[in-house]
Amino acid sequence: MRRVPPEMFRFTTVERSDLYGAVLDAFGAAGEHLETALGLDAVREWLRGVGWLTAVEDGELHEALKKLVQWELLVVVHNHAENYRTAEEYERRNLQYLLTRRGEAALAGVRHALEMLASTGALQTAVLEAIADRLDELCLLSGEPASADRRIFTTLRELEGHLEALVENTKAFNGELQRLLRAEGADLEVFREVKAATVAYLQEFLVNLDRRGQAVAAAVARAEECGIAVLRERALRGAELPPSAGEDPAANWLESRRARWAGLRAWFLPDDGARPRAEQLHDIARRAIVSLLQVLERINESRRRSSSAVQDFRELARWFAAAPAEEDLHRLWSAVFGLGSARHAHLAHPDPELIPSSLSWAEAPPVEVSALLRASGRAERFTRTAKVRDVAAVRAERAERARAERAELARAWQGLATDGPVCLSSFGTLDPVVFERLLDLLGRALSARPDTDGLRRATTGDGRVEITLSPPPDGRTAVLHTAKGTLAGPDYVVRVTAVAGPGAFPAPGAARQEAVG
Repeated sequence: MRRVPPEMFRFTTVERSDLYGAVLDAFGAAGEHLETALGLDAVREWLRGVGWLTAVEDGELHEALKKLVQWELLVVVHNHAENYRTAEEYERRNLQYLLTRRGEAALAGVRHALEMLASTGALQTAVLEAIADRLDELCLLSGEPASADRRIFTTLRELEGHLEALVENTKAFNGELQRLLRAEGADLEVFREVKAATVAYLQEFLVNLDRRGQAVAAAVARAEECGIAVLRERALRGAELPPSAGEDPAANWLESRRARWAGLRAWFLPDDGARPRAEQLHDIARRAIVSLLQVLERINESRRRSSSAVQDFRELARWFAAAPAEEDLHRLWSAVFGLGSARHAHLAHPDPELIPSSLSWAEAPPVEVSALLRASGRAERFTRTAKVRDVAAVRAERAERARAERAELARAWQGLATDGPVCLSSFGTLDPVVFERLLDLLGRALSARPDTDGLRRATTGDGRVEITLSPPPDGRTAVLHTAKGTLAGPDYVVRVTAVAGPGAFPAPGAARQEAVG
């Protein structure tokens, strides 16, 4: 990291830092309205515009501007284009102030710091989908003529903006998540609700995260096949960078684009075969869920007890600190930690839930104590351990039942497998088990949002089978028959494929294709 100039942020720590900050904010607000040079009266007017309502004398405002000039955040110039009628008017309107590059950077840094303090991170799956869409759009634009260079530039900048939002939001959310895991001293009820809501939020984010990450990786590979270097050159022409008296800005611009693309590959398709950061995000979210559930369990456990061991020991420490003499300390120690001959304190009532934990021992009903407890230290007479039951038959039965269920599931997927898009009506008569699997796939697909091509995609719970659903080409009705009844509905065009490879179901059934249109 380059060394920050020592005077750059001094205005935030010295006396009257509020006035210095308001003056810089006034120059920033004026710059947004394309007013760059401000005189004394204009500075005072823009101070009111940014919410500074405290009266400021001319001498005090002059001193603040002078300090900002001294710190190289402002530069003072003379207004030679103005006509002055009096000496007083010349003194007030001759000197004008402008933000320097250092002043713009300092103002932007403070604003960004305040935004970071007020912002909250988020895990947004929509950003992953937007990244994949922009990559596919770049591939389409690569085949367009030179007139599409500006669109390539805007699309590339949108892609980088989505990637930056993903990285920044993920870092911020991870930081907040780690602080939440270590938070102490908060109200237990609010703490429990926040953690429970965070667990639900993480679980929702993890749904289909792997599939979205793989889709982005595939889109990155397709974009590189289209020629990413050529796309960057065309985007440079579409950027229409202004001429510069110093070094050519094109080289720095291209280098920045290459660095951004390397960051995109590091997240989804690393060059060295390393693990993508998107998968690391998956692991972090899962570990956070486990940690949050453990904390919630401890909170719930502490809520079920009238007091905790920590509170008991703190109260005991207060008693020790208040003991008047050493003999009292010994008596207190014996009363708390001394071991007596009564070894029945661990015994419980037949139904402990009927006896409140806050009830005194003197008021609680008695507990039966075995006569063997004092003599042998055991409450019951133990005999030889019974022979261990042979569970081989039970295990064999369960294994056979599991094989039968897998075979039944394989037959169901085999009956639903298609060699391409087919109409729903082509399934005709189905076995009830196959029909239930088909209804489950249709329900998942209809609950999913359509993509840019109008297709709805969904996968089974184990992610091994995928269905693609498209609207019916006409108004025909599909009628499916089973042994339990008949189902009628729109004649959707469906395609059932194995996402996990051919092993998802043994062999696809006969192709059921028909003309669609």
